[in-house]
Amino acid sequence: MTVSIDLLDPLKRRAAEEAERRREQLIALSHAIHANPELSWEEHASAALVADAMREAGFAVEVGVYGLPTAVEAVFGDGDLTVTVCAEYDALPGIGHACGHNVIASAGVGAALALAAVAGEAGLRVKLLGTPAEEHGGGKVPLREAGAFEDTHISLMVHPMTSTPGMTGDSHGARGMHATAVNRFEVIYAGLTAHAAGMPEAGINASNAAVLALNALAMLRQHVPKEVNFNAFVSHGGEATNIIPDRSVVQAEVRAYDLDIWRETMQKVLRCFEAGAIATGCTWEWRPTEHAYAPLVHDDTLSDLWDRNFEARGRVIDPEARLSGGSTDMGNVSQVVPSIHPLLTFRGRQAAIHNPAFTSIAGSAEADDAIIDGAAAMAATVLDVALTPELRAQYQALKAARPVGATQAKFSA
Repeated sequence: MTVSIDLLDPLKRRAAEEAERRREQLIALSHAIHANPELSWEEHASAALVADAMREAGFAVEVGVYGLPTAVEAVFGDGDLTVTVCAEYDALPGIGHACGHNVIASAGVGAALALAAVAGEAGLRVKLLGTPAEEHGGGKVPLREAGAFEDTHISLMVHPMTSTPGMTGDSHGARGMHATAVNRFEVIYAGLTAHAAGMPEAGINASNAAVLALNALAMLRQHVPKEVNFNAFVSHGGEATNIIPDRSVVQAEVRAYDLDIWRETMQKVLRCFEAGAIATGCTWEWRPTEHAYAPLVHDDTLSDLWDRNFEARGRVIDPEARLSGGSTDMGNVSQVVPSIHPLLTFRGRQAAIHNPAFTSIAGSAEADDAIIDGAAAMAATVLDVALTPELRAQYQALKAARPVGATQAKFSA
């Protein structure tokens, strides 16, 4: 399909106007999701709200796609450039939307609706993908492996963040999130019960194996690169004080930015757990508890476009502002599809992410404004690609060169 760069500015204005026109609808969606926080894989009401918004706008909508009951796929248009906008909506245990996924969902819906308003003239096929379980489980991983991104030329989403002390601007840039790979798993020790006072010599203490392993991990921390992070806790350590425990379970995770370092650290951590078994005479095994997350790769062209479009919304970007150390399953998507995951700043508000104070801010007026800015900037970024012939050809060539099934390749530690 041939498109004209002369349409770029008029269509960007129309998309922004559509996002503004839907302000009340998008804010209501955000507040409804915020008021009813649902944990990973349980986001039935949130998924239904997103699906309803897309269906009412004329999208072809399916809920429960790719084998995931709370995943949503909504498609509009038949252009030869497919953009996939990701919308997360799961919450955290006890503290609700302390990561602001209500804003992610609403901004994603807003961007998709804004693009639908100009999809025919821009030659776009717009896909809104509701992706469950980002906090724990990694819904984008089975979606990707099932082929949800196989048709995609570019993918994008936004993630909210509060202002951070020392920022020179009021907003983060597209490269503001520096996300690690993470592998989450559990270790199970098996020992032998005995009376803890009457016959302790007859027992094999599985809890001791866990304690020894945690101490070995503490000593290992001195000998790994500073950007490496690993954490663990005992989730099951025994039944009663007078019974030598024959079973203990440890939950653990390993994070790093560099994949080789991440995999090497994983082997060192496992040796610590093995040491606990050897020292006590227990047997042990380990297994993943969630999908492994890959590091986030920012597409440079899309990142630069986002920054310009975000600044056009009146945002003042601090290119040095960073959120580091966290992880996202959008990293798995970014490994195989040109993607961005910019931070959407709640201007003038400060709170630690994954904290009840952030939960409150995620329902504030500043968060409401961020929804519209995020939706309009995402739509404008997509239109820059769709209506600039060189960029459109660039991303179409990248997809054409991608082997069939390449987006479905598994990522593991």
